[in-house]
Amino acid sequence: MKEATKNSAIDALNEILELELSGVVRYTHYSLMVYGYNRIPIVSWLKSNAQESLDHAYRAGEMVTLLGGHPSLKIGALLETEKHDVGDILRESLEHETTTLKGYYKLLEISEGESVLLEEYAREMISLEEQHLDEVNKMLRKPGDIAPFEG
Repeated sequence: MKEATKNSAIDALNEILELELSGVVRYTHYSLMVYGYNRIPIVSWLKSNAQESLDHAYRAGEMVTLLGGHPSLKIGALLETEKHDVGDILRESLEHETTTLKGYYKLLEISEGESVLLEEYAREMISLEEQHLDEVNKMLRKPGDIAPFEG
């Protein structure tokens, strides 16, 4: 892999690492702010997402070090809207996951034809993120709605 491509991949991976770490903070915060009858399953789902984000952050960091880079200590942007209705939380989650997905697509673009390892990693993570986005999208729909939610 060319040095410039490697450096671009490290930058993209560090951006992903930061986004995933912000997901850990977001989902943990959200899990603490859910109230009402459906609290237990929603909190469980949010805590699971926080753990998944941590796992994804770790994997991104491992890829950074594999390439000889230094993992970022930064955390992606954290938006506090002070809105804690489950619908608001899900819409914020959808926005965050969409941003994270773009980061993985950026990595795929950088690595295509340059590194099978990075390409496969990016594709796997894109698949997981798109499935997660679909899950959130379905949660935002009203019962009986078939068409995807469009915020």
